[in-house]
Amino acid sequence: MDPEIKAIRELMASRPRATEISQMRADSDARGAELAKKANRQVKAEKVSANGVDAEWLTTPDVSADKAILYLHGGGYVIGSIESHRHFAAEAGRQAGARTLIINYRMAPEHPFPAAVDDTVAAYRYLLDSGIAAKNICIAGDSAGGGLVVGALLAIKDAKLPLPSCGWCISPWVDMEALGKSFIDRAETDPQVQKATIEFMAKTYLNGADPRHPYAAPIYGDLRGLPPLMIQVGSIETLLDDSLQLARKCALDDVPATLEVWPEMVHIWHIWFPMLKAGQRALESGGAFVRNALRGN
Repeated sequence: MDPEIKAIRELMASRPRATEISQMRADSDARGAELAKKANRQVKAEKVSANGVDAEWLTTPDVSADKAILYLHGGGYVIGSIESHRHFAAEAGRQAGARTLIINYRMAPEHPFPAAVDDTVAAYRYLLDSGIAAKNICIAGDSAGGGLVVGALLAIKDAKLPLPSCGWCISPWVDMEALGKSFIDRAETDPQVQKATIEFMAKTYLNGADPRHPYAAPIYGDLRGLPPLMIQVGSIETLLDDSLQLARKCALDDVPATLEVWPEMVHIWHIWFPMLKAGQRALESGGAFVRNALRGN
C-alpha cells in the first residue's frame, strides 16, 4: 500500500467522531484550516455575494481572469464550508488555469433540498451576469458537491440557461438511497463513509422529498445534452458504485464522461494533497481535463 495513504487512513481512523451537527461542522472547518497551512500556497481570497449566496473568489498566480470554476464543497449537504475546502478549491483552480468561485450554499437541516440546488443556480447566474461566458465555466465539486454538480446542471438545463463547458465530479454522491453494493463490500476498507452516515445525511437533506428526484439523485434524470464530465473515485470507497452508476448513466444518455478509479484511495483523497502525492496527481489530472474543456477541446 502507498505509505502516504496508509498514514492518512490511520489518522482518519484515530480521530474522534462527533455526533452533533454543530461539532461536525466545527471539526470540518478546523481540519480544512490545518490542511491549508500545510499546503502553504499563494492564494488571494475575495469575499463576494453571488446573487445573495455567500461566496469567495480564489485566485492563484497565472490563472485566466475570464475562466472560472464554480466549486461546490462536500459534506453530505449538512457540513462543510468555504473554510473547510478553500485550499482544495484553490488548487483545483490552479491546476485548471482558472479562478475559483467557491460558495457556501445553504445546508440542511436548516435549509433542506432543494436549497443547495437553488443557490448553485443563483451563483451560476452570477458568473454569467458578471460577463464570464458559459463556455469558460466549469462546475466542480466533491462528495455531495459532486452530486450537486450534476443536479445543478440538470436545473440549469431546465432553466434554459447556457450550459458550462464541463463538470468535474470528485467522489460524487448521486444515490440518496445508498443502494450500491460497495456500501457492503467496501464497508471495512472505507475509514470515513458508511451506509448509516449516508442514510442520516440523505434523510436530513431531503426532509421528506422524493429520494429519486433528479436534482438530488441525478442518476434518475435525463442527462442528455449535458456537457462532458470528469468522474474521479477511490477504489476503497463505499461510494464507489455511485461513480460507476453515474458513468453508466452518462453512457446511456450519450454524455461524454471520463471515469478514473484510483487504487487504494479514500473518499475525496484530493483534499489531502498537501501530504498525499496521489491527491496532487488527481488534482492535476482533473485540472487538465477542465483546462482542455475551457479551451474548447
